Amino acid sequence: MLRNKLIVVTGGAGFIGSHLAEELARDNEVIVIDNLYTGKEENVPPGAKLVKADVRDYQSIAELISNADYVFHEAAQVSVVESVRDPVFTEEVNVIGTLNILRALLEGHGKLIFASSAAVYGDNPNLPLKETERPRPLSPYGVTKATAEEYLRVFHELYGLPVVALRYFNVFGPRQGSNQYAGVISIFINRALKNEPLVIFGNGKQTRDFIYVKDVVKANLLVAESREANGGVFNVATGKETSILELAMKVIEITGSKASIIFDKPRPGDIRYSLADIGEIRKLGFEPEWSLEEGLKKTVEWYSSQLK
Repeated sequence: MLRNKLIVVTGGAGFIGSHLAEELARDNEVIVIDNLYTGKEENVPPGAKLVKADVRDYQSIAELISNADYVFHEAAQVSVVESVRDPVFTEEVNVIGTLNILRALLEGHGKLIFASSAAVYGDNPNLPLKETERPRPLSPYGVTKATAEEYLRVFHELYGLPVVALRYFNVFGPRQGSNQYAGVISIFINRALKNEPLVIFGNGKQTRDFIYVKDVVKANLLVAESREANGGVFNVATGKETSILELAMKVIEITGSKASIIFDKPRPGDIRYSLADIGEIRKLGFEPEWSLEEGLKKTVEWYSSQLK
């Protein structure tokens, strides 16, 4: 257990970052750095301090980062669609932002836990995907995550900086955005609760490895405390695949919705099949606790409460 530490969570007003900040704030001093571009102030948990700053602006974050014992770097431009539309902005946030944090950490003593993504793998047929697969991203977003990972590796090897990269697969849960760029689960749930059609891009046979946000928090805390994890890259997933059509049907069932399912043309940059090998993080003691059904029920409860 991390206790009595000074911890910075970048992007802590966002989806995954706010869940991390919430858990960490129980026993630590937590500072959330967020420019509120997509994050929301109400997501920042009680007990955590919000500093409105942008990871692209080194001067505004350097002192906070260099003083921290741990930095959980969740701030990012996370939309694949937006990265295709504006690759330069995505590069500035995801690469320069990460580089700024690495630079600031060299002035201090802290450890970095970085939110990477399964998007680095691209559409790789060698399932389940191991961390040793060569990155072949399909989108500028994936390129920025792979690039940031390389910077972590170099700073670890050159300067001995303690760093860990976690390749998140499809994370879902309460507080996830429901706009057109959000995860498919939050979009499906929101539409199902309003009895609106669930739109599947492609034939619905494409698969994803969905992981509930509480399990992602658990993985972050595990690698933060593990010296063995330093310098490593780990998949964070369940090792189980679910088709998008199957997911849509589960969401309709759990919400009791009258929604129909309609199909549209595939989106550029989307991956067809995705499944993680989680053998490496299992060696550190990680085991996902939440089933897809349990996670979906909790997520539906939260979205239902937001509609009232």
